[in-house]
Amino acid sequence: MRFFTYLLVFVLLILGVLYLLTGWSFSDGERAGTVSKFSRRGYLFKTYEGVLNVGGFSGETGSLTPQFFDFSVKDEATAQKITEAVRTGQRVTLHYEEKILRLPWNGDTKYYITNVEFVGGNRYQQLPGDQSAAPGYQQGQPAQPQAQPVQPQAQPAQPQTQAADSTL
Repeated sequence: MRFFTYLLVFVLLILGVLYLLTGWSFSDGERAGTVSKFSRRGYLFKTYEGVLNVGGFSGETGSLTPQFFDFSVKDEATAQKITEAVRTGQRVTLHYEEKILRLPWNGDTKYYITNVEFVGGNRYQQLPGDQSAAPGYQQGQPAQPQAQPVQPQAQPAQPQTQAADSTL
């Protein structure tokens, strides 16, 4: 009887530690960019996996260098939002939680997306004169008036007078 009690306590202790390592959030934060890849994959456990292109500037080389953020998604509604962002090419902010330990049925990474926010307008379907994607644009800022092209106006025809020669 004492053996089964010790065994039960040991199993409960192991399950509690596993729950803390997989359920407790080690850190959380946000990353913004464009989702370059998003798929549902896995042999036995199908999970949503994606890659966010954060972009960036390399101080060493002085050039733009892509930086990628791999993530997993557990929630079906969140996966639908990310799928929409991939289809439209829209920039998003992904809110994530980082776990200490990952289990195979939760995903391939330790970063789990909890919320998705769309940033700015769609860069592929931007209307002419829309300044929302311009650098330095702030939401709620009045749009700058567009300069109207100047139309050349027709000059009225003036009668030409011929000057008479006064020299004889």
